[in-house]
Amino acid sequence: MLVSKQDPIVFNPILLPAHNPGPMTGRGNNTYLLVGSTGGATLIDAGIGESRHLAAIRQHLSDHRAALDQVLVTHAHPDHASGAPALASAHATARFHKYPWPEADESDVVEWRALNDGDRVLAGTESLIVLHTPGHAPDHVAFWHEASGTVFTGDLIVLGSSVMIHSSGGGDLGQYLASLERIRSLQPRQLLPAHGPAVTSPEAALTAYVNHRLARERQVIDALAAGRDTVESIAESIYDGLDPALMPAARETIRAHLDKLKKEQRAFEEDARWKA
Repeated sequence: MLVSKQDPIVFNPILLPAHNPGPMTGRGNNTYLLVGSTGGATLIDAGIGESRHLAAIRQHLSDHRAALDQVLVTHAHPDHASGAPALASAHATARFHKYPWPEADESDVVEWRALNDGDRVLAGTESLIVLHTPGHAPDHVAFWHEASGTVFTGDLIVLGSSVMIHSSGGGDLGQYLASLERIRSLQPRQLLPAHGPAVTSPEAALTAYVNHRLARERQVIDALAAGRDTVESIAESIYDGLDPALMPAARETIRAHLDKLKKEQRAFEEDARWKA
């Protein structure tokens, strides 16, 4: 007898834009509100405290006769976490949670409660599993809603763009690739990222992301072989014509690739000069 795979449950988080467009954020951040049937609500990512974002949260909570119980932050970068003090001021009983990153978590306003890999968190009336997915940032986490096959992926993936690996700010390309593979191994049905549209073909998108990084790695190796031996010269050769405003991010990404090659003993650095 053939048994059909059970259909996923209906899962419709409320998308609330953070209203912070810019060169590094695109059209701005996505935050997601999950409202439970018992009057509690959870916000995924805090935004930057922009007034329209705060007003939209208040309106949706009022419409659902709900209160904001907690805010789950995917990582400490300002576009995801800097809105926490404004939310704490507006919602006095809300709790704030993230994976610890001590040097980035200091705050006189918000008390951060620790998330750990594998934790189960009740968001509204839905159960989310915390997945530590470092690479973009040391404290980066994703939230896995297993019942619907949905992952809130933070800054792991952005359709139509690439994710910066900020090498000098704790980014690690090897860890990032492992995090992508971890999400792919779940065989999710949908990814809800912090930037850009929902990803409805996760396997294809995650595979393309991994392949893109490996192709960039080959470009870095070719640049080294051609005698380019600084981060700047390698970035200029690979990102020729890039908007100057984005070149600092490109250099960070090149440095992340070089650091990965160094860890694998495929490149070495001496006096800020690199060789294969």
